Amino acid sequence: MEQVRDLPADDSWISDHRRATGAAIREERLRQNLTQDDVWTAARMSRWTLQRVEAGEDATLSTLLRIARVLGVPLADLLR
Repeated sequence: MEQVRDLPADDSWISDHRRATGAAIREERLRQNLTQDDVWTAARMSRWTLQRVEAGEDATLSTLLRIARVLGVPLADLLR
């Protein structure tokens, strides 16, 4: 049976992963030559929400799924 891993002493690793996810979303959006307006409009979310996600702030699973769907990539690719 596998053992459960302990969490690090602080939560900085979460911020690091959020920033990496935001960067991956921004990179994919730019790779597809899309503006933030294109994505937030198609994903039916506010501009502010997309800006926050790309900046590495907290996002809901639903928001991330919407963005992945609009970009046409698996969510796992954005969470790397």
